[in-house]
Amino acid sequence: MDHLVNKDIIMIKKHYEFSLWLRLTHWVRVLAIIILTFTGFYIAVPFISAGLNQGEPTNYLNALMRSWHTIFGFVLICITLGKFYLFIFDKQSKGERASFWDFINPIVWFKQIKYYLLIGKHAHLKGVYNPLQFMAYTGVYGALIVICITGLILDIHVYHEGLAALLYDVLRPLEAMLGGLAMVREIHHICMWVFIIFLPIHIYLVIFNSVYGKSGAMDSIVSGYKWEEDKK
Repeated sequence: MDHLVNKDIIMIKKHYEFSLWLRLTHWVRVLAIIILTFTGFYIAVPFISAGLNQGEPTNYLNALMRSWHTIFGFVLICITLGKFYLFIFDKQSKGERASFWDFINPIVWFKQIKYYLLIGKHAHLKGVYNPLQFMAYTGVYGALIVICITGLILDIHVYHEGLAALLYDVLRPLEAMLGGLAMVREIHHICMWVFIIFLPIHIYLVIFNSVYGKSGAMDSIVSGYKWEEDKK
């Protein structure tokens, strides 16, 4: 019966991958994007009507949607700035920074593509993100920067006091450079669609890595821990 015994002992060890602050910024960003997408669609094409037969208008639904859009727009700006701070200065984000070296390594690219085609094992990574993840997240954060800046440009044409007044003279040349207010709004909408398209792909690949890779990737953004196999 000895030939039926697998002499390789597979040890499963727990690895701390994502810090509390990184996980917090992730979920607040998710909440902000969901609310901004809903309210943004409404502002573009109002699809809910407040009661029209109730006498004087008291709901001001469009104004309410704009208010929530503005509030969570600034939440998204703050979270994005916080994420960049963590990426650069947080010691526990070292794994994220190390992912750049996997991104520029063609061997890791080749192994990772084989893994997604179900014909190879997951590449050994120096960082927490594989090359495809790193490329996708870089694009998403680029879209985040653009949507935040275009959102501020749109904001200065609605509110004319406080921060909007301070930013008016700064952002107007950028508005002209981008082709005017209509084009700024178009770019803002395109960036929103980037998130809408990215979200189901992101969820699918997270589930894929959790199930096929058996690494607990889906759990790590909640608990911070990922599971690794260590053969001895």
